[in-house]
Amino acid sequence: MDLTYTAAEEEFRSELRSWLLANIAEEWQRPGFWESLGDDESFRLRRDWERDKALAGFAGIEWPTEFGGRGGTPGMRAIYDEEMVLARAPRTVNPLGLSFLAPTVMAIGTDAQKKEIVGPLLRNEVIWCQGFSEPGAGSDLAALSTRGVRDGDDFVVNGQKVWTTNAVHGDKIFTMVRTEAGSAKHRGISMLLIDMHQPGVEARPLKQMSGASEFGEVFFTDARVPATDCLGEIGDGWRTAMLLLSFERGASGIAQYTEFRRQYDEIVAVAKKLGRDRDPVVRDKLARVLTELECLRLHAMHVLTQVEQGRDLGFEASMTKLQWSETFQDLWEVFDDVLGEDATLDAIDGLDIRPLHAQSMWSRSVTIWGGSSQVQRNITAERVLGLPR
Repeated sequence: MDLTYTAAEEEFRSELRSWLLANIAEEWQRPGFWESLGDDESFRLRRDWERDKALAGFAGIEWPTEFGGRGGTPGMRAIYDEEMVLARAPRTVNPLGLSFLAPTVMAIGTDAQKKEIVGPLLRNEVIWCQGFSEPGAGSDLAALSTRGVRDGDDFVVNGQKVWTTNAVHGDKIFTMVRTEAGSAKHRGISMLLIDMHQPGVEARPLKQMSGASEFGEVFFTDARVPATDCLGEIGDGWRTAMLLLSFERGASGIAQYTEFRRQYDEIVAVAKKLGRDRDPVVRDKLARVLTELECLRLHAMHVLTQVEQGRDLGFEASMTKLQWSETFQDLWEVFDDVLGEDATLDAIDGLDIRPLHAQSMWSRSVTIWGGSSQVQRNITAERVLGLPR
């Protein structure tokens, strides 16, 4: 395992850090700033800022230059993830498109799809969302019921998707649709790229318990999709989806560790203000989760080393998702323990803890989306350890 970066990568860190310092407004770094904005205003600010970042050459770090990327190394991407967190940079408005769709299009898309999708996505000219989950198909994605019926050169799509991130702000959606009548489970599914601004597509926000509406549900009613807007082969969408999800689960975890470590320090600060840092039970729980965090850091560097050596992690990527999501949840359970009977407070000695409450509520979801912990354990047991079903 290599815990160091090359001289060129450290030079990139310095360049990126200087740009971030000059281009992130001071008020944006104030705790609670983004939570104080409405969803639409927050989205607009972040979209404009991220477009400027892309034009400055700080987006698509590992992407080939032919697609508008920087052509950087995995180490540069890891540094980018780390520095963005350290600078409290605005969250991306196009996470699913940038992290999952674009790499998939670059790998298996047609020439026309590569030209039409990758560049505009990088510059945030088109916001993408992902339509996988349905009311009756969560972790069991193959149970989906949204259907597309061939009509000449188009598919006519009917059905519903739910828990769709950025549904309300999305311009287009990459979604799984059953396009072969009578097919079941993994067969007969296609990944279609659908314009959300056409008749027959409706997005409705879903309010979370934190008050945010990051998710939405999407309804398709006789929405038309050209057959050429299928990513991968028609009827072979399951293979396309597995490739796409490999980009989601194959990240090294460095960004997660960096963010979680900062949040840990914030939780410790709350414990000190409440005088609970002297409680031996609380101290033990804080020590345990700090140990988990450091294990996550070392695992992240191990994964990065493997990627730099050109190794395809395959199903081992499930271990990373499992580790960071469980660690994140453990971290915020400690926060709840620290607050105890003060859990209903919005501030402690002038310290606004509402953003921390929001993170605590959000933490309940991370072991579900992107493949639940139960699914990740099954994959690890069967495909990595070779245990019987």
